[in-house]
Amino acid sequence: QVQLVESGGGSVQAGGSLRLSCAVYGYIYTTYCAIWFRQAPGKEREGVAQIYSGGGSTTYADSVKGRFTISGDNAKNTLYLQMNSLKPEDTAMYYCAADYVCRGLHAPDEYRYRGQGTQVTVSS
Repeated sequence: QVQLVESGGGSVQAGGSLRLSCAVYGYIYTTYCAIWFRQAPGKEREGVAQIYSGGGSTTYADSVKGRFTISGDNAKNTLYLQMNSLKPEDTAMYYCAADYVCRGLHAPDEYRYRGQGTQVTVSS
């Protein structure tokens, strides 16, 4: 059974940084595609970053490009999201999700495995 467990959320002031982690348990395949997506109250889910293990290619939403970095440590079975220059509009619940193939940032609900989320709050 595959489980994803996020951690690292918290409260920061605008301009600050946070690093989210997503520990993956039970995934037995050699390649993966993983994303971080977020959802704020009253707003739709937004995929913010995607990484494909085959080659390490990454994709970012325009709203976070240049500020967020997605990475994966296969030895630790952990996915990361480094978030810099945080803005109040980044406030949301952040989730990681994974699958055998990439579904795209526009389709976070289509990823087969998903964590429970970690809250990020950015104050002005």
